[in-house]
Amino acid sequence: MDLSDVDYEQLLALRTGLRRFLRWSEEQAKAAGLTPAQHQLLLAVRGHSHPEGPTIGDLAKYLILRHHSTSELVDRAEVAGLVRRSSDASNASVVRVTLTELGNQKLGRLTAAHLEELSQLGPTMRTLWRALEKTERARETDGAAP
Repeated sequence: MDLSDVDYEQLLALRTGLRRFLRWSEEQAKAAGLTPAQHQLLLAVRGHSHPEGPTIGDLAKYLILRHHSTSELVDRAEVAGLVRRSSDASNASVVRVTLTELGNQKLGRLTAAHLEELSQLGPTMRTLWRALEKTERARETDGAAP
């Protein structure tokens, strides 16, 4: 596959934009008194669709962590008053994690800031993404030709 200078420039711009957003996000979490991992944990708890909250296994999948590491993160967040554990209503051996009022407040403020930042970054990132998709479609078309 022949790659052009533009391919590299577009990929660099996209990755740089993503890294800048992630760095900004980490700074916002720290300013709110959270670690970046705690912020991601709170988002995983709140974004999970089960009304009783996610299990540690669910959270491990969202956070791309091992079960044990996720459990330790939940332990620290529980001590900080951000989350609580409770037994599943239909199966007492299953533990669910939910946000406390403090965790919900901190996440709400961070989420509002993140949505605002994404609304500012969105047009640039969409343009870059479309350019990458256009390049990929052109390659597929060129590769499909006899």
